[in-house]
Amino acid sequence: MTKNLSLEDLKKLRTKTKAGVMDCRTALEACSGDLKKAEIWLREKGIKSADKRAEREATCGLVEAYTHGEGKIVAAVELCCETDFVERTEDFKKLAHDLAMQVAAMNPKDTADLLSQSWIKNESLKIGDLVKELSGKTGENIKVGRLYRLELGKGK
Repeated sequence: MTKNLSLEDLKKLRTKTKAGVMDCRTALEACSGDLKKAEIWLREKGIKSADKRAEREATCGLVEAYTHGEGKIVAAVELCCETDFVERTEDFKKLAHDLAMQVAAMNPKDTADLLSQSWIKNESLKIGDLVKELSGKTGENIKVGRLYRLELGKGK
C-alpha cells in the first residue's frame, strides 16, 4: 500500500462495499485515501461494468413478495440474474426484498418507472443504480422483470 493508504481503510471500504481487495485498493489510490470518494468511485465503476452486461440473458432469479399495512397492500417483484449461484446470495435476496418494499410504498406504474424512482431508504440513490451496483458486484446481468401491487379495495 502507498504511504497514504492504511490496511484499516482498505478493510473498512471492503466491508462497506463488499468489493474485491484489489478494486478497493485501486479506488483508495485513485481517491488519495478518501473513503467516501473511493466508495463513489467503486459504485460508478460497478455501474459502468453493469451496462456492458445488459444484453446477456438473465433466466435465473426469484420472486419476492412484501406485505404492508397489516395485509392491506401486497407487492411482488421478479428479480432476474444469470445463474442460480447469484440468486442464492444474501445481497440478491436483500435487493429483491427492497424492491418489493419500494413497489408497495411508491406504486410504480411499470418497471421503467420503478428503476427511475429514488430509493425510499436513501433518496440520493435511484433504484436503477442499486440494480446496476449489484450487477457490478456480482459480474452478472441483473434486471427487474415483472412487478405487481395489490391494495385492498382498489381495482386496476
